Formats: sequence, structure tokens, C-alpha cells
Amino acid sequence: MILSSLGKYKDAGLLVLRVGLGVMFILHGWPKIKGGPEMWQGLGAAMANLGVTAVPVLWGFLAALSEFGGGICLVLGLAFRPACLLMLVTMIVAAVHHLAAGDGVMKASHAIELGVAFLAMTILGPGKYSIDRK
Repeated sequence: MILSSLGKYKDAGLLVLRVGLGVMFILHGWPKIKGGPEMWQGLGAAMANLGVTAVPVLWGFLAALSEFGGGICLVLGLAFRPACLLMLVTMIVAAVHHLAAGDGVMKASHAIELGVAFLAMTILGPGKYSIDRK
């Protein structure tokens, strides 16, 4: 059967996953980078849900950089595992923020799903079509 033979294209599948998620994170992260300190303050305030109230502007900037820079790293397959781990942490903070705000699991589900994907990609690696592989 055709579907059972797709396993030999694992690296192509990883490339599709990396590029697809990477481009979306670049698109989500760029407006946050451009938003400046006011936006970073709001993003970083989510850390208060984890008991971290110091320097929210820094945490917000790091979250924006994690999304934008991490997206670039995913697309290229460069510093792939560290980028995935940083993006996983960002998604954990986002999920906790939604849950703490009373938004429920359905509002937090996007961040949770992406966190699962980043954890899996950290384990799998970038595949052979990546800069890290060279």
C-alpha cells in the first residue's frame, strides 16, 4: 500500500513540518519584535503566572525573539534543538497564561499542541535536509 511506504520519506516529512511551523512562527513573532517595549511588557507579564514578576519587558522580548528567531532556525534547521526547546518553553508559558486567566483548555490547546510538536522535534532532530546535518 502507498501509505505504508511513506516511512522512507521521513526526512522530507521533517522538512515540511519544520518549514511549515517555522514560517508561521516567523509571521507571529515579527509583529511582536516590532511591537517594542510596550508589547514586550504585556507579553512578559505572562511570567507572573509562574511567580516571575521581575523585568517583564525582557521576558516579553525573549518570547518574541523565541518565536521569530526560532522560526528562522526551524526553517533552516540551524541550532534546531535549542530553538525547539526555547519555543517549547514559550508555549508552556502561553498555555499556563491561558489556563491561569480562566480561558480553559480549549483556548490553551493551541499552545499545548505546539509544545507537544516542539518536544517531539527536539527528540527527532531536524532531519538530513538541514544546516545542522551538514
